[in-house]
Order: sequence, then C-alpha cells, then structure tokens
Amino acid sequence: MIDFKYRPDGEVVKAFMKDDTFFRGIRGPVGSGKSVSCCVEIFRRALAQEPNKQGIRRSRWAIIRNTNPQLKTTTIKTWLDWFPEDAWGKFTWSVPYTHMIKKGDLELEVLFLALDRPEDVKKLLSLELTGIWVNEAREIPKSIIDACTMRVGRFPSMRDGGATWTGVICDTNAPEEDHWWPIMSGEVPVPDHIPREQAKMLVKPDNWSFYTQPSGMVEKLDEDGEIDDYVPNDVAENREYMREDYYPNLIRGKTKSWIDVYVMNKLGSIQEGKPIYQMFATDVHVAKEEIPIAAGSPLYIGIDFGLTPAATMGQKVRGRWLIQQEIVAFDMGIVRFAEVLRQEIATRFSTCSEVFIYGDPAGDFRAQTDESTPFHILRGAGLRAFPAPSNSVDLRLESVASQLQKMADGKPAFLIDPRCQQLIKGFEGGYQYRRMEVSGERYADKPDKNMFSHVHDALQYQMLGAGEGRALINNQKPASATVANASFNVFDNRNKPQRRKGLWSRL
Repeated sequence: MIDFKYRPDGEVVKAFMKDDTFFRGIRGPVGSGKSVSCCVEIFRRALAQEPNKQGIRRSRWAIIRNTNPQLKTTTIKTWLDWFPEDAWGKFTWSVPYTHMIKKGDLELEVLFLALDRPEDVKKLLSLELTGIWVNEAREIPKSIIDACTMRVGRFPSMRDGGATWTGVICDTNAPEEDHWWPIMSGEVPVPDHIPREQAKMLVKPDNWSFYTQPSGMVEKLDEDGEIDDYVPNDVAENREYMREDYYPNLIRGKTKSWIDVYVMNKLGSIQEGKPIYQMFATDVHVAKEEIPIAAGSPLYIGIDFGLTPAATMGQKVRGRWLIQQEIVAFDMGIVRFAEVLRQEIATRFSTCSEVFIYGDPAGDFRAQTDESTPFHILRGAGLRAFPAPSNSVDLRLESVASQLQKMADGKPAFLIDPRCQQLIKGFEGGYQYRRMEVSGERYADKPDKNMFSHVHDALQYQMLGAGEGRALINNQKPASATVANASFNVFDNRNKPQRRKGLWSRL
C-alpha cells in the first residue's frame, strides 16, 4: 500500500487533473500550484497504470525544461520536494538525470531533460515514453511540443499491455500574445507576421485542452479608472498552501508588467534584464510603412540554425541598412526552412542583383552520426550559404550596435520593416542581458538565450557577413561573398518594377 496524500486547492487545477485529454496545458500565476499538480499528475497516472503479466505497474515519463540551470534549480527541486530520495529512491545526478521509483507493484522511471541544444532534441526523439511534462512551456517552441507528442504512448509496449493513459501535460506562466499557447487556446488570433504554413500548425486539435487559473490578486481602481492598489483574490488557487501575505509581499518593488504576467496571469512581456542595444529607439529605427525592395541592389541574409531556425533579410541602399523581412520558424526543421527561404528569395526578392547568405559558423561542423550540415542542406536547396567571418559574441553585437548609432544623409543608417515583430521586440528589451540572482544591479556578460535571441543572432551574422564588423576583426576580410544558385530562375530581372518616385526619400 502506497501512502501518498495530495489535495488540489482550486477548481481549475482540479479540472485539469481530472481531464483525460491527450494534451493538457494549465496557465497560472506564480504560486498557483500548477507545477506541483503536474508532479502529482505523473505519479497519479503511474498508479492508474494497469499491471502487466508480472503484476507490475510500469511507466516512464520525461520532464522537460528549456535550460539545464532552470531544470536543476526549479523543476528537479519541486519534484524532490514531493518525492524525496530518502522515501522514494535514489536520484541519479549524472546526465540524463533520472529518478527510479519502485514501491510495491509500482515502477516509475522519470527522466529530466534540458532542451537547450540541438543534440538534446535528438535524445528526446530516441525515447519511448508513457507521458511528458513540459515545465514552463512559454520557454519552449511549438516544434518541441510536436516532438513530444510523437514520443508518448510508446511505453509500456503493446506486448507488455500498453499504456493505460498517455499524453503530454504542460504548465506555464503567462506568455506573450504571439506565443503558440494563447493562439492555440483561442485567446488571440494568429498574428499577421506568422507565415500561413506555420499558422496551420497553430490550430487547436480536438484532443488538446487549455486551462487558465484565476489571478493571484485583483486590481483596485481609483476614480479615474487607474490602478490604485492590488488586493488578494478570493478565488485564487493554492491559497491553502501559502501564506496570506504571499502575493502582497511578492509585488512590492515590481513593475506593472511583471505583476501582470506573474501575478495577474495576463498575456504580455516583461523586461527583467538589461536591453542589449540601449541605443535603439522604436520611433527612429522602425519604418512607419513597409520597406520596398530596391531592385538591382544585392540582398544580404543572415541565418541562425539551432532549434528554431531564423533568418533576417535586407539590403544596403545609399549607405543605409534596410531590414525588410524576418523568418522565424516555430515548428520546422532546416530542410523545410531552406525551402521557405528559397521561395522568399524567388518571389519577394526576385529583383535583387545578387544574394549573399551568411550563417552561424558552428553550422559547418558535421555531426558524428550525420555527414550533412545545415550549410549542406541549404546548398542542396540551391542556396550557397557560407559561415560568417566570426562567431565572437562581442564582434557580432558591435556589428549591429555600430549601425544603430550611424546616420546617412541625415537619416538613421539602420531601419527595420514594421512587420519584423520578433526582431523589434528583441530590440525593445526582449533580447537582453539576464539579471543575476545576486544583490545589486548585476547582469550576465552574454546575451540571454530566449525566444528573441535566434533572430538577433541571424541579424548579427548578416551584418558581419556584409562586412560591417570588418574593422573590428583586426582588418581581417570576411568570407568571400557567395551568390545563391540561380538555376531556379530567382534573379530574372526582365520584369523589374519601376521605382516609385520619392519612395526612398520617405523612409
């Protein structure tokens, strides 16, 4: 007989745990008990597993977080608070972190994975699991979620009776409005900047359910309708397990955006760190209208590979950088990404004279198990992309920062198309130095890896490849410019559109 007691405090978390839907997500404020409920849900489903012929209830789960530090300091800590080693069995602290629980007829194997490197995703794709819990799903791209859905329902095998229940559970604090979570839950429409192909992947399947917990506090408004104070929410969940002054103490010294996300459970973004490019100004560096293509001028492209491929595309016209498009992939591999990129070049940028493509130099190294590299795949799609001349973070950052501070003919030398939303949000603070968990205003010395870093890495490779960092590399010339394969008739200039009079003067 296994002695385990847990009682969820809150109607939403109760409904979440009672639901048998294949995919379930719960969103709530900090302290709402959502992470604990997911820990207990894993254990509860393990107890509900039908025993095999030997009378053993076997199941295997994976618990996923985006980075290894967060996995160890938050996710694993929460798990061991409820399932300590002295009561439930030894925890293996070598990678992959594993907790093997054997109690009576119960045999539950729990693997803890950080998916912050491409090779980590490969590990996930080799697993056979009963279920997966994705902790803090706002930090996880949709492509990883899709990969998770493919790995569950595979343990125990059908020869051993199969899984009684299988699926994916997720928890999260409130993400941004254009994150896959609020789009799929129906809270917001699909943003215009998301390509149609990706938008199809953001339609909620019938076997997916989303749950939203109440806020931790309630706004108190003054006579003018402005927020005057915050008072405890009587229907907040998990109150039974926290101090009455938890939220009042928590919000002290916090910004409204922080309170909105972490306490009020509202969609939005917060700036916890220090912006990388403090010289950036939206009203200066973002165009008021769509930036046209300069027919006959070269196109420069920067690519970041990683788990979520991203690209920036732009031209240098009359001494000014015009960043006309971004491509941020949420759920596609490099093969599909290469095809999307090729199509964009062949359509929107077909009047450009030549195409120069630069990517992360790390993408030119062969994997031990695969002879192909991202550059090989791009070349296979007719795109001759080559490594940027440097991967130095300082040089990459300076190659962009130097352009933000320049003027050309009395106008900013760096201008972004307003449709490049990920890039702009990154410039506005999303791309940042992470604040250190120490006293005082101390920040990490390298940019934080988050949803905005991929597209900004791509921009940096674009700038370096185009030669903007040339003087910084001890006068070393960047890699030779390479022209995209024109065998698919991308650069047919017979139908060049006439440049509108006065168009460039307005930018």
